[in-house]
Amino acid sequence: MKLHAAVPYDDRVGMWTSRKRNSEQFATPTRNEEISETLRTALLANEDDSLIVLPGEIVAFQSPGIATMGLLRDGRLEAEELLALVRLVRRTGELRRGNIEVPRGPIGEGKRTLHITASPLNSSGSVLVYVNDESELERVDAIRRDFVANVSHELKTPIGALMLLSEAVQGAKESPEEVAKFASKMQSEARRLSELVQEIINLSRLQSRDPLADAYEVEIDDVIREAIDQSQSNAESRQIEVTYSNNGSGVVIGDRDQLIMAVHNLVENAINYSPDHTKVSVTSQIVDDLIEISVTDQGIGIPESEQERIFERFYRVDPARSRETGGTGLGLSIVKHVTQNHGGEVKVWSKPGVGSTFALRLPIYEDETIGMQGAEE
Repeated sequence: MKLHAAVPYDDRVGMWTSRKRNSEQFATPTRNEEISETLRTALLANEDDSLIVLPGEIVAFQSPGIATMGLLRDGRLEAEELLALVRLVRRTGELRRGNIEVPRGPIGEGKRTLHITASPLNSSGSVLVYVNDESELERVDAIRRDFVANVSHELKTPIGALMLLSEAVQGAKESPEEVAKFASKMQSEARRLSELVQEIINLSRLQSRDPLADAYEVEIDDVIREAIDQSQSNAESRQIEVTYSNNGSGVVIGDRDQLIMAVHNLVENAINYSPDHTKVSVTSQIVDDLIEISVTDQGIGIPESEQERIFERFYRVDPARSRETGGTGLGLSIVKHVTQNHGGEVKVWSKPGVGSTFALRLPIYEDETIGMQGAEE
């Protein structure tokens, strides 16, 4: 399939698309005379990624991992915080360390945290920079902080309900009809608890992996079709028609299973909050060199005051409706995490009584040097 060229539409996109161009220069100095073979070999053997910046902010050497960090454009250093650090080292002649944040992609809120060590390389103004991606450590630390508080709170409700219902069953043992009624409610709460635990596991797996660490090419059209197929049973039980229009698609780099999970959650959310006998529409198109996947329903809509919070973990606009549909309050949070981890963003438009549209936007990739190893495994 012919891929779309990623043309920068602002500085951040330019920085992001440069990752693909620069990946062709893995471990290849642009000025061979400036870098000795011994130094290049030593840098490639180091666990940390590295680059050498010449005067004029020209990058004479970069290790393979640098190309995925969005630090360069057209062979020059572009990340402002890193530029400032390099210029400080050049001016003072002293080693400097610090942390910087760079975007994961051209859009969205996803960030990478990079630990930088920069030191003078020679008297001509060249600077050696070591880069250590600490994003994974920060993400794991954040998960550890949030997990206990969030999960313990959410598990209390179904567990408490099961305890009360078991007591009610004991008290109604002389009435088979009452026992049957309470047993049915216990089954419902048990299903809800099981779904909640599964969603927690999904979110935990999602947050513990960086999809770009072992990235491979993923065809978005296949992702959408698989996600819709997984929702067909739920849609048919409600007599809701799910349609798909491919108005433009392409390939992204990332994790196929995570992307299917994100689109599936959007489709399931649309079905669960729509009246019976309505329609859910899924479309894909190319917008500003991004793939945009939109899911539109004819459901109850979301008040404007609630729209900023719907991607929070366990947040529910209508708790009663969530209980009725089996919603855990984690589906949209998972969508947000997947999208940000792939360098994209998710937006919502909604009007109460009319319906909602969720738009998931991801950068298009065309760099064949990243490889297809993930797809072949």
